[in-house]
Amino acid sequence: MALKLSVVGCGYLGATHAACMSSLGFEVIGVDTDPEKIALLSKGELPFYEPGLDSLLASEIKTGRLSFTTDFSAVADADVHFICVGTPQSKDGLAADLTYVKSAVAAIAPHLKNGSLVVGKSTVPVGTAQGLREQLAKSAPHADLAWNPEFLREGFAVEDTLTPNRLVVGVANDRAEEILKEVYKPVIDLGTPWIRADLPTSELVKVAANSFLATKISFINAMAEVCEAAGGDVTVLAKAIGYDPRIGNRFLQAGIGFGGGCLPKDIRAFMARAEELGAKQALEFLREIDAINLRARQRVIDVVRAELTEDLTSYKIAVLGAAFKPDSDDVRDSPALDIAAQLQAAGASVVVHDPKAIENARKRFPNLGFAANVEECVKDADLILHLTEWREYRELNPKALASLVKKKIVIDGRNALERDKWRAAGWQFHALGRTD
Repeated sequence: MALKLSVVGCGYLGATHAACMSSLGFEVIGVDTDPEKIALLSKGELPFYEPGLDSLLASEIKTGRLSFTTDFSAVADADVHFICVGTPQSKDGLAADLTYVKSAVAAIAPHLKNGSLVVGKSTVPVGTAQGLREQLAKSAPHADLAWNPEFLREGFAVEDTLTPNRLVVGVANDRAEEILKEVYKPVIDLGTPWIRADLPTSELVKVAANSFLATKISFINAMAEVCEAAGGDVTVLAKAIGYDPRIGNRFLQAGIGFGGGCLPKDIRAFMARAEELGAKQALEFLREIDAINLRARQRVIDVVRAELTEDLTSYKIAVLGAAFKPDSDDVRDSPALDIAAQLQAAGASVVVHDPKAIENARKRFPNLGFAANVEECVKDADLILHLTEWREYRELNPKALASLVKKKIVIDGRNALERDKWRAAGWQFHALGRTD
């Protein structure tokens, strides 16, 4: 008999996982405490932006295999329960807040049928899964728990769920692994690497991966600082070292650093957990990674002041980008939005444009100015800041924009614009890590 699945938590991760599992042929019930979110999803509509997921969700709702509810008892018929709730940074420190994970497991425990498997996908501190498994052994001894970390890239979530570059499962026994192999059989059949791990290792894989990516990003931003001091060009440096197969060229684009709902809070939670485990020194380097990342934002503001004046009160600055990355409407810990807000706090008149993230940005910083299109954003601007590398911005015509602005000054915070094209159109062009 075919397995039935439930997905607990229907935010970005949960909605994606539910729709993708349904597309593999499973009957899936998504459950969440937010009635507005559930109402949207039930109509086949997304409460966030993710390329390709909207059409997949709508089509799967129509099949009848996928449904959503606020009633946790609806999961009673499911065989496998995926926990996909958030683990934000706690308000009083660096550690992860596990309130939602613990609540999710407690909420479904009374409804778990004999032999069912609870599978965590949320990013949690190492040791969490074992603690939850012990908790479940008391409240629902007829069920088991495993961990299956997610590795979704915003903008590529459907692809990363259905054709991932690896599947990692943390299990305590063979039965749990066999159930997960049945769930992921269509994905495994594509040749996807399957990695069985114990519970602690499966939890560590996600935070270790994010820490490595954060390190690589901050490394090239540190090199950008050195290039500026030495008169070098960080884009050429990155290209040169990227040819080394031991290094690779991914994540070597110097700029304003990383943000979003994962990397910043995950590396901080990793540091906090390492300290709890008595391994604080092993991750001390992540403090400097975090510091370099935040410093990149301030460096952009310093360049703005160098181009205009220390006192920014009489200047209009156009900011292209609010989302933390392109192909997303996520503004959580967005470097672009943080820089915009700091410039406004310094007295500048700041107008922001983004293809998808304006509404989320407005909720976060309602006092910022926002524009419906690029032309409106840059009109009469003294300086343009390019802070999110949307394709729309990379394809802008600098000659056409020149007639709209007050001063032809552009600062490329992502090293993604064609410098020669902008300069040929008469613009003063500046980018982090490039001194010419």
